[in-house]
Amino acid sequence: MQAIQIRETGGPEVLELVDLPIPQPGPGQVLIRIEATGVNFVEIYFRKGVYKSALPFTPGSEAAGTVEELGPGVTGFAAGETVASTSVLGSYAEYALVPAAQLVKVPAGLAPEQAAAAMLQGMTAHYLAYSTFPLKAGDTALIHAGAGGVGLLLTQIVTRLGARAITTVSTSAKAELSREAGASNVILYTEQDFETEVKRLTDGKGVHVVYDSVGKTTFEKSLNCLRPRGLLALFGASSGPVPPFDLIQLSGKGSLFITRPTLWHYIATRSELEWRSGDVLGWVAKNELKLRTEHSYSLANAAQAQIDLEERKTTGKILLVP
Repeated sequence: MQAIQIRETGGPEVLELVDLPIPQPGPGQVLIRIEATGVNFVEIYFRKGVYKSALPFTPGSEAAGTVEELGPGVTGFAAGETVASTSVLGSYAEYALVPAAQLVKVPAGLAPEQAAAAMLQGMTAHYLAYSTFPLKAGDTALIHAGAGGVGLLLTQIVTRLGARAITTVSTSAKAELSREAGASNVILYTEQDFETEVKRLTDGKGVHVVYDSVGKTTFEKSLNCLRPRGLLALFGASSGPVPPFDLIQLSGKGSLFITRPTLWHYIATRSELEWRSGDVLGWVAKNELKLRTEHSYSLANAAQAQIDLEERKTTGKILLVP
């Protein structure tokens, strides 16, 4: 099978297209033939060595495809079924192994490309809005990278819950996409100071929660956008890691809260995985949650996919299609 392999960490050039044997499923595993792979910032962190992995390795974790073979002891799935997971180790490939406990069935009528586009980013948006800071009607949220994959989905979920979404984006075109997703106000951070705008838009009160996937360049001002006892959910670092921070500042800014969540802790049980994936895939199947999947690349162009993601040249979800 064809797959991307990383022999040493570094720039996009370390993503090599190679031929590898098709893996054999062990106990509790399912072999899937991948039809669409989600591209995410976490793979860039692994490629650069920010997150550690034994070398060589095939990157990727999110994919949808068809069940090819069941390992010993696996029940509940059958060959030919369309499935999806955010635990597809080595998903930059034509085939991959998935722990059956982390695999879900895709609703009828939903294409593998849609499932792959929805799983990681959709469930991330779900846990942020339903669990990290459970939003209620009347709350106000600031969402950075509002036209990105998570940003567009999170904005839709925030408005679905009756809360107000204020977003930041870099271009007028992205601003239009964010408004279409339901943002009540969109801030062009390349032209406006988002802290000043947020305070103006909230009559100086600030927001209840900031959902920040950017990190280094937004962190300080994100804190300043919060109202007393507000929460900053720092769930990514696309601009780089946040520098060391003295927690005493939280009291001076209004007894604030900070959390650094990750999806894996919010789908740690089968019941949570089924809840979040069931909601997200169900909404997509019923067209109640709209995806943007216009950016698809072949495996051979995986490096370009990561370049475009890192340089923020895309909107919505990026997919690899073997």
